[in-house]
Amino acid sequence: MKKLIFAAAALALGACSSSEIVYRPAEQKLPQYIKRIAVRSFANKTQQFGLEEKITLRVIDEFLKNGEYSVSQESAAQGVIVGEISHYILTPIQYDVNLVPTVYKLNVVASVRLLDREQNRYLWEEPGLQVTKMYSAANLPNGLTEEQAREALWEILAKDVVLRTVSGFGSVSSASQKKLPPATEIQQSTSTAP
Repeated sequence: MKKLIFAAAALALGACSSSEIVYRPAEQKLPQYIKRIAVRSFANKTQQFGLEEKITLRVIDEFLKNGEYSVSQESAAQGVIVGEISHYILTPIQYDVNLVPTVYKLNVVASVRLLDREQNRYLWEEPGLQVTKMYSAANLPNGLTEEQAREALWEILAKDVVLRTVSGFGSVSSASQKKLPPATEIQQSTSTAP
């Protein structure tokens, strides 16, 4: 009898392990007709001059390095990256004994989205893409200037935009066409239900 119970338990455990549920979301790529991407010059809503040129060029370079989509003029592209730098915040976070800043935190926030020119709609949107760089003052060992810290940020931001476009279309961390209706619509539909 004990052997029979042991065999039944082993069989049940074996059945449980083979029916294990694993969540694997489907890989989401851009529509197949998008072959060429253009990068519209970023808008700069900050007080810092010239940021838009640097980030636009860095995003173009990153798309060229990636190579999955060709980069072209906007008139010939099926997809267009549209971006805006909304915040540029440089904050000293550490001081020496004379109250001279020794460590800084540079924070940049941008809004980036991908326009599908054929359907005339945005496929995805990152409304608050944020990158941060903490660095030591230039007069310290391994320190950076503000310009060098900005260049490091542009590289991170450009890689994020390309990664989001190439392999992250429709992710749950951002706005996309696959989203819930506004709460008012949900409330209206539940209030009219019998």
